[in-house]
Amino acid sequence: MCRILFAKETNSFNVTKYLLPFSKMCKESKEYQGHGWGFSYLENNRWKTLKQIEPIWESVFPKNIISNQLVIHTRSAFEDKGIVIENNMPFGNEETVFAFNGELRKTKLNIEGRIGAEKIFNFINRLKKENYYDAIKRAVKIINKRTEYVRAMNFIISETNETFVYSDFNEDAEYFTLQQLSDKDKKIICSQKLAELGNNWEAIPTKEIRIIK
Repeated sequence: MCRILFAKETNSFNVTKYLLPFSKMCKESKEYQGHGWGFSYLENNRWKTLKQIEPIWESVFPKNIISNQLVIHTRSAFEDKGIVIENNMPFGNEETVFAFNGELRKTKLNIEGRIGAEKIFNFINRLKKENYYDAIKRAVKIINKRTEYVRAMNFIISETNETFVYSDFNEDAEYFTLQQLSDKDKKIICSQKLAELGNNWEAIPTKEIRIIK
């Protein structure tokens, strides 16, 4: 399954600070992460997204993108299907972006979307009234009831000023547990601990909606 990362810092940074160690992690992953990738970054308080279809470790990274908030996603396509750049994440727009890691089996959702991850994002947005916290809480409850088996359902929804993280899995805790690093200057969520970015990582408990501001 896929790998995801969110980073927010007090001061601006060059995005390669995160792309390089994240790429190395993906290349060494026990599950193949080479079905394309993408990243979103804040510029003038609006999300901009770039996507590529080749493996992240074979890509040439942009050298001069500076931001203080970033979401990265690499894709491990289910059954090696639908490998087109349109299916790469993050999904979203200038206000909100979404990145997903997981696998749901036999989910019944009457919602539009090219792949399962996009359907989940669209379903959450359909339920959103005032805030994403309540929408996520409602959505995951319904999704679990309408799914035969949730192998894992980890995702990040990041607005320009607030980010929501949800984690749920029923197997392979070592692989699916999301990790968080926080200090006074930065907050990071990642599919794995990245020693290059710091040592003070903590595991995010399952079935918890975590808010980062």
